[in-house]
Amino acid sequence: MESIPSFAKVLPFGNGIGKLPGVNPFLLPKVLRSRAAPAIVAGLLLAASFPKLELAGVAWVAPGLMLLAAAGANPRQTFKIGYLAGSAHYLASLSWLLFIPFPAGAIAGWLALSAYLALYPAVWVWLCWRLFPIGIAGQAVRAEERPMACGWSSGFLAVANRFLAASWSQRAVWAFCCAALWVTLEMVAARFLTGFPWNFLGVSQYKILPLIQIASVTGVYGISFLVVWVSAGLLSAAVVLARRPLAHRIWLAEVVLPLLAAASVIGFGVRRLSDFQPGQRTLKVTLVQPSIPQTLIWNPKENTNRFDRLIRLSEAALATKPDLLIWPEAAVPNMLRYDSHTFAAVTNLVRTHKVWMILGADDAEPKHGLTGAAGEARDYDFFNSSFALDPNGNIVGAYQKRRLVIFGEYVPLARWLPFLKHLTPIGDNAFTPGKSPTPHRLAGLGVTLSVLICFEDTFPLLARESVAEDTDFLLNLTNNGWFGESASQWQHAANGLFRAVENGLPLVRCANNGLTCWVDALGRMHEVYFGDSRDIYGPGFKTAQIPLLSPGQGRELTFYARHGDWFGWSCVGWAVLAVGSSFTGRRQKSIGSA
Repeated sequence: MESIPSFAKVLPFGNGIGKLPGVNPFLLPKVLRSRAAPAIVAGLLLAASFPKLELAGVAWVAPGLMLLAAAGANPRQTFKIGYLAGSAHYLASLSWLLFIPFPAGAIAGWLALSAYLALYPAVWVWLCWRLFPIGIAGQAVRAEERPMACGWSSGFLAVANRFLAASWSQRAVWAFCCAALWVTLEMVAARFLTGFPWNFLGVSQYKILPLIQIASVTGVYGISFLVVWVSAGLLSAAVVLARRPLAHRIWLAEVVLPLLAAASVIGFGVRRLSDFQPGQRTLKVTLVQPSIPQTLIWNPKENTNRFDRLIRLSEAALATKPDLLIWPEAAVPNMLRYDSHTFAAVTNLVRTHKVWMILGADDAEPKHGLTGAAGEARDYDFFNSSFALDPNGNIVGAYQKRRLVIFGEYVPLARWLPFLKHLTPIGDNAFTPGKSPTPHRLAGLGVTLSVLICFEDTFPLLARESVAEDTDFLLNLTNNGWFGESASQWQHAANGLFRAVENGLPLVRCANNGLTCWVDALGRMHEVYFGDSRDIYGPGFKTAQIPLLSPGQGRELTFYARHGDWFGWSCVGWAVLAVGSSFTGRRQKSIGSA
């Protein structure tokens, strides 16, 4: 066994575990001598990379630290360590769920969703070490390699020796596999149980414009891949540096491939930024943000008051003479098509000001075949919808939300587990999902747009399905009043921003209490604040000039818009082959040794 470098004697691993000057390692708090500390730190660093803290740089370190925390553990422990890191990440980054004004449901939802999502980093950590070519996970540590039984720290030297026993090419392939596995799990998270594609790792980099332009080719998954690839490379470099500190350049080989890839991605982004040409035609849009507390939305006695305030705010907004007036999701307290007072008020508003309008409102349709003897409907499907009205007050377009919020708009397994209704604020008032994207074509303005309601703009596939060559922009109508003045609004906007970059067209956001703004095709946010105020949550309105296609011009679709999640599915294929080969190879080795 090679000698221990002198500086390792003061590091918290190897034969020098805890040998800080004057410190007895057994007097350290147990958590600091265990794997829990680095796992929790890794999860919290991951959470800190997203809004509101937005420490984008730590995202490049956190995945590698998660792997380091599990180095040398047996498979079961490896999974637990990954789960602990994932729990710390999601409990911190999703703490805005506690703002829901339904305490029992808020706490239950926060814990349940975090517990579920933590499974993904747990599986990732477990599979990554499973795939390492020398078989680090679960390998026994020789007695001479662990003079102190200090958990995580005591096994690092043995792990480092085995880590370096693999060739450079094997470690390089392993780091690549770690990135592919991460993207594979994001692909699953976006689809399983209707999907929750919130805060994918690439989203943490949303302010780094040259980096995120690659989303127009790979989707947000390409950025997640790059961050994890670099992080795994940094882990390899750290191990090499710890064991061979005098080999100044050897550790650089561990990161050369991911860093070259990162440089290429940034070069692509710089060119895309410099070549960008905005549309010459614009549409003047006024976005109304009423900032209605969720408790008032649930209170039928407040319907008239809040609707009157919305009308007055809109009257002031229309003084800017926009081409299009937009209200957010849940702004209208009653069904537009079925409540005569609501319909009259809205149509009078647009007719008086000769303005086009799009708004969010609930809707209902009779269920097919369920009619009584006189032909009246006996049952209805309810939808979370958006409507487009022309200046004459005619409804010229409607879209029904396709991806519903679990426990917020529907209760899973409600027929078999009816008690679940009592854990949510919706009770029996569940929505039915819409079936297809339906663009709003505003013929008098020469504008075609597609609506995404609520968190639908976090789904890459859903947004892509809503984009065609004649689509001028995407429009997100959302109600984040559920979550008070929290990080939810910022995280939602950061997630949705990637739909603009992926598809190469603007995304306009109209929210109940923030973040109302618009995002250009390069991912730059505009009209974020109300004038000089830094408050995004209060009531008000914003007017923006949205760039449009020239009349008769078709949009040149991005590579991602044309080919979809080709990169994500490629990672899935790579990961399946790698995991399958690993399990098959080890099974054959086990049979051979028997």
